[in-house]
Amino acid sequence: FSENGLLAYKDGQKIGETSIVKHLGEEKLKKLINWALRYFADLDIPIKRGTFIEFRQGMLNMSPIGRNCSREERNDFEKFDLANGIRQTMVEKMRKEFADYGLSFSIGGQVSFDVFPTGWDKTYCLRYLPEADFDEIHFFGDKTFEGGNDFEIYTHPRTIGHSIDDQNPLTTLKKLEELFGVPAPKSLTPPSAH
Repeated sequence: FSENGLLAYKDGQKIGETSIVKHLGEEKLKKLINWALRYFADLDIPIKRGTFIEFRQGMLNMSPIGRNCSREERNDFEKFDLANGIRQTMVEKMRKEFADYGLSFSIGGQVSFDVFPTGWDKTYCLRYLPEADFDEIHFFGDKTFEGGNDFEIYTHPRTIGHSIDDQNPLTTLKKLEELFGVPAPKSLTPPSAH
């Protein structure tokens, strides 16, 4: 699945597709984006970079600092945000401003949050996994707290949720080894080395 299952394939054939544009319509989408850009323009934070809104099939990913920040800037913003509630405050204001749009807001990662139609969270993909076909569905995520972008699927009755304390893929692989006996490698090479 990509985009939480909003674009889904089975055996190489597309089995489902929808988009936030079709769902909201251009006028509502434009109003939402314009509001966010004005908010970002007036936001006083230590630094700003580029790509403040990333348009995706089923959501908008919004970043007060901008997604083009460096790793160090990303780490610094995460600390600043935790101390000052930058994303949380913006999300609260957007919930009020767009209460009639049927949207959900999910803080995830270090620098951004997602805006998507309610029900289009990570649980959306479960509609393509018939209950009769699966005894267990395990989900692994790091933002499993309420308001985090993994919360809904982590707590869904059809899944067995596993909270991972960091964003290191080896942590997840070690958990898979512990649960299912799948040997985890001792280390991983960075994608740039391939």
